[in-house]
Amino acid sequence: MPQRGRRSADQALMLALACGATQEAAAHRAGLSVATVRRRLQDPEFKAELKKLQCDMVQRAASTLTAAMTEAIKTLLSLQQPSTAAATRLGAARTILEMGIKIREVADLEERLTALEQQAAVNNSMR
Repeated sequence: MPQRGRRSADQALMLALACGATQEAAAHRAGLSVATVRRRLQDPEFKAELKKLQCDMVQRAASTLTAAMTEAIKTLLSLQQPSTAAATRLGAARTILEMGIKIREVADLEERLTALEQQAAVNNSMR
């Protein structure tokens, strides 16, 4: 297969695999045999590119969700109005509390991880 065709097939294959397709489905989408897919998955360079694509996709999805969080929080807060049914207010309250706890935990872990990374960088620079 010419290099350009292989690159195109590899991109299609990576995208299919990164989106969760089975090896068989990814092979079909990329126009490759399952054996070729298995060989590609044995290639460390291909696997590294696939991992990078998967990480990029997760990061983009996380960014999209982060952008939507403010509106979601406003919606939950609006459901706290006395005119809203009690069961709905209770559900919104639980959700707000659960989200608040999780966000606080993530922020705390991120802060601690950053401190550890900074300390590791200092320790490595002193060697």
